[in-house]
Amino acid sequence: MKDFLKNILWPTDFSRESQEALAYANVFARTFDARITALHVAPDLSLALYDEASPALQQELILRMDVSTRNAQARIQGIGRKRRIPFKKIVVTEGSAAKKIIQTAEKEKADLIVMSKRGQSLVEKIMIGSVANHVLRHSPIPVLVTKKRKQKFKVKKILVPTDFTKKEEAERNIAAKLAVGFHASLTLLYVLELFGQEFRLVDEMFKAVLDKFNKKKERRGVEVTKEVIKAVNAPQGIVDYARRRSQDLIVMTTCASPIGRLFLGSTTEKVISSTDLPVFVVPPKFC
Repeated sequence: MKDFLKNILWPTDFSRESQEALAYANVFARTFDARITALHVAPDLSLALYDEASPALQQELILRMDVSTRNAQARIQGIGRKRRIPFKKIVVTEGSAAKKIIQTAEKEKADLIVMSKRGQSLVEKIMIGSVANHVLRHSPIPVLVTKKRKQKFKVKKILVPTDFTKKEEAERNIAAKLAVGFHASLTLLYVLELFGQEFRLVDEMFKAVLDKFNKKKERRGVEVTKEVIKAVNAPQGIVDYARRRSQDLIVMTTCASPIGRLFLGSTTEKVISSTDLPVFVVPPKFC
């Protein structure tokens, strides 16, 4: 399991939410013997250097950028010392936060991005455009979207929503690795929507999935249960079930069609917007 996660990227803007995300990153790092790379993205001031500013003002901007970079590095080092987290590397750069997060993840060969989902207003829940949503849609590696929690983060129960598509095999594979690492149980959940499949057919599909799941030796010892519930829509059914059954982590994919994600928002994005739980998101590259 040590090869599952080696390098975890933790982007921070020094907000309370991003620092809470570090606690999640540290739990994953300790569980899978991984290291954490810290990233801070500052606004890009380089364009101001090429405007009609005087040479003196340009020099002042350069000095300010240098000071800002050094201050950010020192601040991250301080966070690491306070939490006793020896960062593998500290990266401070400038530009678009979402783009730099993805670029850094690729350059540093990260296996997981751990970041908070900021913004809980009604408009922010409906509209797409936040840093977290951009990263979710474009990241080539899994993303753990964290939430503020009063209790210490632990993973004993992992919820894996399913609709029995072939693409979800990758989701179940990663969920199984997480379950082995955390010594957690897995629940495969199917939400029977108002006009969904019959229970008998769902049972047959579940049997095929579980038979395939249990054939792999590395999954031995993982407790797996199946659940079928009724709900008006899948996202709300998933969120309600996770809350009622005190789940610790939800594992989902972003394998919806590009058009569906663009205009309607994927089921995963809707769950992230509504749930109080962290969501481990598997990108299309793994599907």
